[in-house]
Amino acid sequence: MANTFKNYTSRNVGTSAVTVGSYTVGASTQTTVIGLSVANKHANTVSVDCYLNDGSNDTYLVKNAPVPAGGALVVIGGDQKVVLETNDNIKVVASEPTSCDVIMSLLEIT
Repeated sequence: MANTFKNYTSRNVGTSAVTVGSYTVGASTQTTVIGLSVANKHANTVSVDCYLNDGSNDTYLVKNAPVPAGGALVVIGGDQKVVLETNDNIKVVASEPTSCDVIMSLLEIT
């Protein structure tokens, strides 16, 4: 089994939900999200939703979380980790168009 640390990014996230880095867990893969940060590039505070999607259901990590102008929200990090299973992905949506950049760091075991 290979252990690989990876980063996935999505730029200019806005009012339509985006799968971070277009990453979806493949078959025979174990994934642990070790970091998820959302940076606000907008001139005003924006609200963000981040959620785990299992292919048919959304489970929120945060909902309507405020991110100040020029600030960032660490959704996953430190002692908190999130395990993703086959077909899972992380999605983010913001209250303003093209207002946020997102970085997701993970450990993938294949």
